[in-house]
Amino acid sequence: MNREQDLYPPIKAYLETQGYVVKGEVGAADVVACRDAEPPVIVELKLRFSLSLYHQAIERLKVTETVYIGVPKPTGRSARRMLKENLLMCRRLGVGLITVRPDEVVEVQCDPGPYAPRRSKQKTKRLLREFERLQGDPNAGGATRHGIVTAYRQDALRCAAYLAENGPSKGAEVAKAAGVPKATGLMRINHYGWFEKVDTGVYMLSKAGSEGLKHWAYSWDQK
Repeated sequence: MNREQDLYPPIKAYLETQGYVVKGEVGAADVVACRDAEPPVIVELKLRFSLSLYHQAIERLKVTETVYIGVPKPTGRSARRMLKENLLMCRRLGVGLITVRPDEVVEVQCDPGPYAPRRSKQKTKRLLREFERLQGDPNAGGATRHGIVTAYRQDALRCAAYLAENGPSKGAEVAKAAGVPKATGLMRINHYGWFEKVDTGVYMLSKAGSEGLKHWAYSWDQK
């Protein structure tokens, strides 16, 4: 579909099967559908999800509580994630979501209505646990160009710094000296490629580990 107008015929036909009388471009609304004495249904059409589309939908909520946005159904590798994220946005705003497939099949992804997201105690605990483990404040909020410093990365950097200074060492020694209780497992898994196994339970710093210490020098020993 190359034009917003291309969305109108299938959406109009779908609403008519539900018993609505449908008209396009009524006032500021792209689509208005009426059925008996019920509040009108408004659908705002766009070729893609955008902030302006959500702004329009919010504005239409001043007219009726039954507002949908209508877009072509996303396609491609990121389609599922895009649809999921925008479906969540619609629910949070209390508006409905209609998608139109390339074969003009209309799918109602959600209807308008109040939405209260469920809180996840597990995710809250995980967030607070990471907050407590993270030493100092190594990340500028919103900045990702250099990369995010996690508590796990800080632990890996402490292990790498110990090996850089002391050479090949047993995992137990690194754990105690670097203050990283799970040092042996961390070096064995070697998520960043910073460690090399030289004997049972003994590790040394790899070339990538030396570069990692230089790259992340500012971030691993904050107090």
